[in-house]
Amino acid sequence: MVRPSSRKKMAQRAIKERGLSIRLVFKAFRISESCYRYEAKLNQENEVIADWLIRLTTVHRNWGFGWNHKRVYRIYRELELNLRIKPIRRIKRDRPEALGTALKPNEVWSMDFMPDEQEDGRKFRLLNIIDDFNREGLQIEVDFSLPAPRVIRTLERIIEERGKPNNIRCDNGPEYISHALQNWAEKHKITLQYIQPGNPQQNAYIERYNRTVRYDWLNQHLFTSLDEVREYATKWLWVYNNERPHTAIGGIPPRQKVAQVA
Repeated sequence: MVRPSSRKKMAQRAIKERGLSIRLVFKAFRISESCYRYEAKLNQENEVIADWLIRLTTVHRNWGFGWNHKRVYRIYRELELNLRIKPIRRIKRDRPEALGTALKPNEVWSMDFMPDEQEDGRKFRLLNIIDDFNREGLQIEVDFSLPAPRVIRTLERIIEERGKPNNIRCDNGPEYISHALQNWAEKHKITLQYIQPGNPQQNAYIERYNRTVRYDWLNQHLFTSLDEVREYATKWLWVYNNERPHTAIGGIPPRQKVAQVA
């Protein structure tokens, strides 16, 4: 179906090039007089929006959009910047238990591992840790192996910088159920909240964060070394925490959410 704006352009060309009457053109192209004579307003601002959209989608390919959302989305579609998403076949599942809402920073942290591999096929892991209150990424630890002692050292480094959490939510991986981590948590009076096996939705905040990590940068590059992965992780984490709008916390970056309650 041809859009009214396209039919209007064809009608204008028919009048100019073929000398047809306006009444005949209206009937032939099925447009009204008001549509034909309408002049779009704020064209100059539309060009500004289009320029920003092109720049943002070039640097941050998966960001959403702000401004007047209907108008920006229309320009976004006209520029053909929208992502092509393959439809997913929906499977009916039991409704998962609602996650508790953290009311302040350091009330609940969530952590999880992610696998990936270098260009040469050698596999490595990422340990992602976030604060559930503002979805802030606290650390992305990268190495070929991340055993329980390494998890503990990573947690201690974060605690030294921002204080300890009351609870840490995680799955039942061997690193998390190890005596070393359990003894460390007990010593620091931190509760380890283990989700039920086979129910990753109980750790939904970190699962959604993992998806963003993979979608925003991990799957977009071929890495030749761990140092390269760590460099990308550090740069992306700063942008994620300080610039990237997060819909779950009101369309603001995680650090701004903390500033609001400080």
